Amino acid sequence: MRVRIGSRGSKLALAQARQIGARLAAAGHQAVEVIIETRGDRDQTSSFPEFGGPGVFVREIERQLIAGAIDLAVHSYKDLPSDGPDELFVAAVPERVDPADTLLIREDAIELAGELVPLPEAARVGTASSRRQALLHASRADLRILPLRGNVDTRVRKLRAGEYDAIVLARAGVQRLQEAGQALDLDGVHLHRLDPDWFIPAPTQGALALQIRRDASELAAALAALHDESTALPLVGERRLLGLVQGSCEMPFGAWCRAVGDGYQLDFALGDAERLVTGRLRGESPAALADLAWQELSASELTIR
Repeated sequence: MRVRIGSRGSKLALAQARQIGARLAAAGHQAVEVIIETRGDRDQTSSFPEFGGPGVFVREIERQLIAGAIDLAVHSYKDLPSDGPDELFVAAVPERVDPADTLLIREDAIELAGELVPLPEAARVGTASSRRQALLHASRADLRILPLRGNVDTRVRKLRAGEYDAIVLARAGVQRLQEAGQALDLDGVHLHRLDPDWFIPAPTQGALALQIRRDASELAAALAALHDESTALPLVGERRLLGLVQGSCEMPFGAWCRAVGDGYQLDFALGDAERLVTGRLRGESPAALADLAWQELSASELTIR
């Protein structure tokens, strides 16, 4: 079967799409790459809320998928809004890689006495994520958070040029680029993993979503071999809480669910302009944990938009 895979043109997006294409090819299918530029790729300066908010990196790809110009979209799952077009669905979720965030620090800016965040006082940290900003400030109110956009290479280049003392990236993105042989110039840069036990990731961070049309039954059957149920089940809790919160790029929101013992644990964080509320719940059902977390957040008197 010939499968046209739609992808953004960034190195990371292409690495993810090619990884899935290679797995399909190994199963005897012909994978063809189709690069699609999104508004989020064209606008490298505006903040996320300014140029479109949730879904800005996927809407054009979804339109092409619905129109039949491509057969399969490979998304970073965290880019998918909680509600999508009725014509499409996520047919498979491959194995999740590390969901943690990573602090990339110029070696001359490392301050080991910083403990959780090993940076000197008033260090300049680049990120466009409201979640990352809130979690950093919750740990270190002295940090100066500066806006940062662009693909991974651009962000690292700005760090090495001295525009920032540190930047925050998803660890999964760095890992996937390295696995694909897309070497990053990390000379003079120290990588510090931010433990997701306290630096709560974005919902579904580290996971991929393989999205197709609902009528593509043959392709759905082929993708079933790439699906990892042990990854997909905890993500149900994260996605459900995302939908309840109606999470957007404007609100600091994180959710991380994983198997613990015979059940699951859900860590969550939600903030408004005044404060950040965090919590941890354990139970047998990721979806039920999401409902309980929403009850706690609803009772917290946060200004939920």
